[in-house]
Amino acid sequence: MVGIYLERLVPLTRNEVRSLLDHHGLRPKRSLGQNFVVEPNTIRRIVELASVEPGDRIVEIGPGMGTLTLALLEAGASVTAVEIDEAMVGILKEVVKRLPSKDFRLFCGDAMKFDWSALVDNESDGWHLISNLPYNIAVPLICDLLDKVTAIEKMTVMVQTEVAKRLVANPGSGAYGFPSVKVNYYAQARILGKIPSSVFYPQPKVESSLVEIIRRNKPIVDVDPSVLFMIVKTAFNQRRKMIRRSLREFINEVDLVSIGIEPTARAQELEISDWAALASKISMR
Repeated sequence: MVGIYLERLVPLTRNEVRSLLDHHGLRPKRSLGQNFVVEPNTIRRIVELASVEPGDRIVEIGPGMGTLTLALLEAGASVTAVEIDEAMVGILKEVVKRLPSKDFRLFCGDAMKFDWSALVDNESDGWHLISNLPYNIAVPLICDLLDKVTAIEKMTVMVQTEVAKRLVANPGSGAYGFPSVKVNYYAQARILGKIPSSVFYPQPKVESSLVEIIRRNKPIVDVDPSVLFMIVKTAFNQRRKMIRRSLREFINEVDLVSIGIEPTARAQELEISDWAALASKISMR
């Protein structure tokens, strides 16, 4: 029984996580980016920074054995979790059963291929993603959810610090790239704080940060997003080239000058308004 191995219900400690893994004959899978937050004060701080209130509808991706899940449920949230590892699903079900009251749903599947219509209703807003995201899927997953799952209005996610900087970067920064533009198009983002590697089990070699992403009521610019993201991706795939070269198949130098963009500028120098002007010009051709 799980109760033999847990000194308390919420949150799970490092020793309790190890005991659970040993009991089930498991080890964290590097291929799935399994690094569990096991420092109770850090877990409580994450829930506090996410401003979780009773009744909040939370999506958690990659809950593992529930180190964060339990704290969210303890705060009175309704939690819907998606976990790819069937072995972890078994542990999580056992652990959550220990709570006297809970509002919890668990789906086993790959979040990158998941049918989100089965999880959240896009006609029903107010969902909040709170997750310790696996490093290898953090950026594409966040971008995908911003594109497709409008019901998720807020994200509070733990990601590699390097990734966090990319998500919130401004023009002129070395971290500024395609993810920066996409996040800014849909949302406002900021780094809430750093999370040391020492609070994870196993301990990763990189530091993490907690990022808050709040969806805008409407995109920051009024432009065809398919054209916008196509040219942004094209330009950043050749970020060392001048815009006149990286986007030469879409727009000429005369048109660049007509919308106020220097042909010698590079992708990392352009504001979201510049990208919107480019997309509008190209859409008219």
